[in-house]
Amino acid sequence: MRKITKAVALTFAAGALVTAGATTAGAAQAAGTVRGCPSGAVCVYPQNAGWNNDRPSLTFYSYGAHNLKGQVGKHYVFNNQTGGATARTCTGYNGTGDCQGYLGAGYYIDKDLTPINSILLVKP
Repeated sequence: MRKITKAVALTFAAGALVTAGATTAGAAQAAGTVRGCPSGAVCVYPQNAGWNNDRPSLTFYSYGAHNLKGQVGKHYVFNNQTGGATARTCTGYNGTGDCQGYLGAGYYIDKDLTPINSILLVKP
């Protein structure tokens, strides 16, 4: 899990990509569109495409479970939600099964989505 910092977000316009090591405490709130992911959303980028020129393939806004279909291999999953909301990846549909981690606002992971069938957006 990696965090996109405020300073880094400001450099995206120049095409720079810098990340800081992730910690679970003190995550800054995400704000504005970052890497093509609108504020308040969790975005998934295409398989093995990194940030895909800032074009996510999936964008989720509402709290609760969002089922995935046909998502296999490694994908960036970025949490650009606000207000302390987190995201989890789950092996079952509808937010069931093994729901892994709490991806905080401003963080992303490079995740193998092959065993993942849903992404759960969790209200703080």
